[in-house]
Amino acid sequence: MKYEKIILAGGSGYPGGVLANHFKPLAKEVIILSRKPAPADHNIRTLVWDARTEGKWCESLDDAELLVNLCGKNVNCRYNSRNRAAIIQSRVDPTQLLGRVIGKMKQPPQLWINVTSATIYRHAEDWPQDEESGEAGYGFSVDVCRQWEETFFNSHTPQTRKIALRMGIVLGQKDGVFPRLLNLVKLGLGGKQGDGKQYVSWIHEQDVARCTEWLIGQRELEGVINCTAPEPLKNDELMDPLRSAYGIPFGLPAPAWLLEIGARLIGTETELILKSRWVLPKRLIDDGFTFSFPTAGFAIKDILSTRI
Repeated sequence: MKYEKIILAGGSGYPGGVLANHFKPLAKEVIILSRKPAPADHNIRTLVWDARTEGKWCESLDDAELLVNLCGKNVNCRYNSRNRAAIIQSRVDPTQLLGRVIGKMKQPPQLWINVTSATIYRHAEDWPQDEESGEAGYGFSVDVCRQWEETFFNSHTPQTRKIALRMGIVLGQKDGVFPRLLNLVKLGLGGKQGDGKQYVSWIHEQDVARCTEWLIGQRELEGVINCTAPEPLKNDELMDPLRSAYGIPFGLPAPAWLLEIGARLIGTETELILKSRWVLPKRLIDDGFTFSFPTAGFAIKDILSTRI
């Protein structure tokens, strides 16, 4: 085996499943920290934690090659006071806990990746945002990311390298954005959302897994790293190859006012669709990471072919 132990905190959801399946043939042991028990799947096992208090699970972190923290309430909800508090708490509390535990260990994880969000950057239609020249935005989502990353980097873990992986929109087979966009296309609603000029910074799920593993070996890299494909595109440009790949030439557009009504009805926020996230993975590119799916058209065709 290439690795002895990989830890996925909050890894019972969709991104955790992608990483667990990637590391399954590569690691002697993949451990998922989850609030709910689950049966073992060969070398993948689940340990129960509450993400707030120390317990038996702490021992599992000992001398792991990689710890990935994926904890956080889904932001696909209305930003009322209750949900705002839960979104912040579900990110900050586990990060504080992991930092406290790691800081006391004699053999802590070698690398700790906190999966944060590329939404920390401002709405950008004028030029792309990267780790060096990008500008932070404003509003609730940005405030969440700031608190999240400050908690992460302020934790005292001198023996553990730390990376805040600012993730773009993940495109994959079973969950996330792609199946929802595909449903819109099937219903003839796969046109542009809003004016269609907002940028979408996306990444194929397999490049998420490959990038995460690649960072284990890049021992000089730490700090903030953008995890997005190198060729972001505008919303209307994303919907076009999706329709083409599925053989549907036309899709009705959804203006901003209609999206707002729909968002209220289904309990979400239009920011998730209308904010222009024009983010580039400068540090990954500069340090030689090669994307398997650099273009959206290629990524979409791959996902559709594996769904059949």
